[in-house]
Amino acid sequence: MKTLTVKSAQHHYPIYIGRGLLARAGELLRQNWSGQHQIIVTDDTVAPLYLEQVRRALEPEKLVDEIIIPAGEKHKTLETFEVICSQLLQKQVRRDAILVVLGGGVVGDIAGFAAASYQRGISFAQLPTTLLAQVDSAVGGKTAVNHTLGKNMIGAFYQPNCVITDLDTLNTLPSRHFIAGLAEVVKYGLILDIQFFEWLEENIDALLSQQEASLIHAIERSCAIKAEVVGTDEREQSGHRALLNLGHTFAHAIEANLGYGEWLHGEAVGCGLILAARLSAQLGLLNNDSVNRITALIKRLGLPTKKPPQLDAKTMLASMALDKKNVTRHRRYVLLRDIGDASIYDQIDTSAIEAILN
Repeated sequence: MKTLTVKSAQHHYPIYIGRGLLARAGELLRQNWSGQHQIIVTDDTVAPLYLEQVRRALEPEKLVDEIIIPAGEKHKTLETFEVICSQLLQKQVRRDAILVVLGGGVVGDIAGFAAASYQRGISFAQLPTTLLAQVDSAVGGKTAVNHTLGKNMIGAFYQPNCVITDLDTLNTLPSRHFIAGLAEVVKYGLILDIQFFEWLEENIDALLSQQEASLIHAIERSCAIKAEVVGTDEREQSGHRALLNLGHTFAHAIEANLGYGEWLHGEAVGCGLILAARLSAQLGLLNNDSVNRITALIKRLGLPTKKPPQLDAKTMLASMALDKKNVTRHRRYVLLRDIGDASIYDQIDTSAIEAILN
């Protein structure tokens, strides 16, 4: 087992990475929490696979409850959030309890938001079961639900007590979801680590076949980069954390307008990375050779390289105006000056963005 540490203003907490860790969930929780009531929150896809295993692993002398919500991005709503809170109230959950959040990015985001809000904040632990959650959404304390006008627009910064990443859960992950998670891995190389990007170019086939050494390195390096960024700018106040949103302004607009769940989040991010790279080149920041390398890697993953044809530029731009990075009325974009060198730019000419989208 490998252990990384996220240093946030709220507290420092570990990320455990290894195999067989769901069976050790009780032991690892005990090192980071000392309450008496454990509530497993999962969805109806993950529950048949891992709920009983986690239930057995939790400390039997402490109370164990469960909450199961519908799976899928379309259920990442205020209505589902209310269902979780209502069940917490019905179960008379108190402040010393912990939510043991078992699943992918959707259940992690919505249950984390419930933990942040219920009685003004109770403990929670992330047990991510998808690659995307393991390398991105389970780390860093962003919790939220979607709104019809924008993705993740209602939520809170709230850090977990720990993250328990069991690589064995990837054995049951559909190929499409695994590949979508790799888009976030590519993002980390693009924003801060050209050597990691080059490693991905050389090892992408090993990753696609889930060779263990390559998989562990990709997850560990992604988490290390995210932990470093979160530690310097937990709430996106300096702007440094916003670098983690490379490609996401485009991706969120695709998801909101196409319909949540039509494209997986990682599929939209993969396309968004290419659009961000092309915009960077359009503005004279990035050379065309780098754009071609980025496009080639995304294409090798089998991710979309063009936005859905039914979404026009006007519709996309309207959604992008609601992006959370925007300050006052200025639109902010994360762009690339080179592979491994991202920065934030304000007041991008709308005509340049429109040209890319067209």
